[in-house]
Amino acid sequence: MNLLNRLNWSLYVEHLSELRKRLFWILAVFLVSMITAMFFTGDVLHFLKSRPPASLIAWNAFSPFDGIKIYMYLSAALSMIVAVPFTLFQVWGFVKKGLRKDERLAALKYIPVAFVLVIVGFVFAYFVVFPMAFRFTTDTTKNLGLVETYGIAQYFSFLTNIVVPVSLAFELPVIAMFLTRLRILNPAKLGKMRKVAYMVLVLIACMISPPEFFSHISVSIPFIILYEVSVLMSRVVYRKQQRLDTKYDDGMNYGAV
Repeated sequence: MNLLNRLNWSLYVEHLSELRKRLFWILAVFLVSMITAMFFTGDVLHFLKSRPPASLIAWNAFSPFDGIKIYMYLSAALSMIVAVPFTLFQVWGFVKKGLRKDERLAALKYIPVAFVLVIVGFVFAYFVVFPMAFRFTTDTTKNLGLVETYGIAQYFSFLTNIVVPVSLAFELPVIAMFLTRLRILNPAKLGKMRKVAYMVLVLIACMISPPEFFSHISVSIPFIILYEVSVLMSRVVYRKQQRLDTKYDDGMNYGAV
C-alpha cells in the first residue's frame, strides 16, 4: 500500500470514527430526552384527550399493551423536541469540514429554522388537517349506521399518518436551502422538477386528506406554496453563493498575481 492509499484509508477510518461518535451521542440524547419526557407524557395525553375530536369519543384499549405502547410512543415523539435539533447540529458538525467559514455559519442557522417549521407544520396538521379528516370519517361512519368504537392505538395511528407527512412537508424550504448550500441542488434543478414535485405533493395531499375536492385543495395548496418557497429560498442561497464564489476566485487570482 503506497503512501497515498494509506492517507486515504486513514481519512476514511477517521470519518467512520467521527460518524460513530456522533451517532452514539444522537442515540444517547434521544434516550435521555425520552426518559425525561415520560414524566410529562401523562399530562400531554390528558390534554389531547380534553380537546376535540378526542374529547367527543371514548378511547378503548383492545390489548393489554395498548396503554404502554401509546405511552412509550408519545414519550418518543416528545423527545424529538430535543433530539431533532441536536441531530441537525451533529449533521452540521459532520459536514462542516467540507464547507467554507461563511457556509458553516449559514448552514448552522438552518437548525432553529428547521425546528420552527416542524412546529408550524405540526400545528397546521393537528388543528386544521386532522380535524377535517376525522370529521369526514366520523360522518361516513354515522351515515353507514356503524357504532363508533375507537381503540387508542388506532386513533394515534390515524393521527400519525396525517400529522407526520404534513410536518415533514414544512421542512421543504430548509432542505432545499441546505442542499443548495452543499451544491447538491440549485434553482434550475428545482424548476425542472416542478411538474413531478407538484404531482407527488398533490398525491400525498390526496392520500392524507378526506376524499373530497375541498379537502384535497385545502391541503394541496399549502404543499405547493411550500415548494415554491423552497425554489425561492434556493435561488436566494444560490445567488449569494455565486457572489461569494466570484469574490473568492477574484481574491485567489489577485493573490496569484
